[in-house]
Amino acid sequence: MEVKLKSGKKLKIKDITLDDRDTLLDSIEYDYNDEGGIRAVRMMHSTMTKWFRACLVDCKDEIIMSFTLEDSTELFSKLQSTFFVGEEKASK
Repeated sequence: MEVKLKSGKKLKIKDITLDDRDTLLDSIEYDYNDEGGIRAVRMMHSTMTKWFRACLVDCKDEIIMSFTLEDSTELFSKLQSTFFVGEEKASK
């Protein structure tokens, strides 16, 4: 699978195991506002780097460091969407 960012960068996504996916999803910690909505993600940069290393083919420091904050945020959102597929459907 490949994703294309608004900046034009194309990146290949690895197939990861269910266990790896669950570990990544469990590593995300949220701060919530008084209404219960998500205010922020804790340790955002290290969390995104962890996801990039686990999910991108041939992910090296140079690649991650070339991302703008917009690239990183967009890619992280796309990866989350990819791996959250089916999470919101109730099982029968």
